[in-house]
Amino acid sequence: MILFLLKIMIGMLVGTLVGLTGVGGGVLLLPILIFGLGIPTTVTVGSDAAFQALTKIGAGFLHWRNGNVSWRLVSALSLGSIPGALGGVLVLARLRSVYGSEVNDILRIFIGVLLVCVPILLLSEGLLEKCLARWKSRPTSNAGVFAIGLLSGFLVGMTSVGSGSIIMILLLLFTAYSPAMLVGTDIVHAVALTGFTSFLHLRLGTVDPTLVFPLLIGSVPGSLIGARLSTVIPKLWLKRGLCCILLATGARMLSI
Repeated sequence: MILFLLKIMIGMLVGTLVGLTGVGGGVLLLPILIFGLGIPTTVTVGSDAAFQALTKIGAGFLHWRNGNVSWRLVSALSLGSIPGALGGVLVLARLRSVYGSEVNDILRIFIGVLLVCVPILLLSEGLLEKCLARWKSRPTSNAGVFAIGLLSGFLVGMTSVGSGSIIMILLLLFTAYSPAMLVGTDIVHAVALTGFTSFLHLRLGTVDPTLVFPLLIGSVPGSLIGARLSTVIPKLWLKRGLCCILLATGARMLSI
């Protein structure tokens, strides 16, 4: 019972931080589950993918109702991300068959690299956007969006990280769509990508329902609390602080 309540509290914490800062739930949840609860990395990845798919359905529906979804972008991203996710899960399954339980150490290193790279991208987003401003004046290439989807899909299949943070950053840098349209598009695409990925992980046996459901119970009120607090708490500095914590966590994963 205590463990169940602890999982609910973790879900609430992650939901609150996502609502406050907009930082992706995957990069926040993974280190807490790995270091805090000691859950095997492969199970953490699969369960996190299922958690993300279920938490984003409601937001995706609302963005669709409000007309903030570009189905052209969703389709182009999905053409790359779905096979990318399949490739990521197949690589993970192959590594597990070859290395057995040692795959958790390999995967932890991979996640550690992402936990270093993603905060750096988030912290330097403004600078990168200025440097790449000329790309926004060009028509959005379907091949470029496909490549973004393929890369992020592979990362999500391997680590569950990237369905929100990495795709959103890359779309902001290389497309000229409004932020509201990109947010809605990213969330709707993430529902499809993480839903497909969690199905693959379910077949692989790396989704733990006893972990996913209490996290969901806590994340729903947590996201509402975060959204309410975002009007009174300086979001920019909190986001920067979280990025620094993620950098330190990623470095610790790489040093183990």
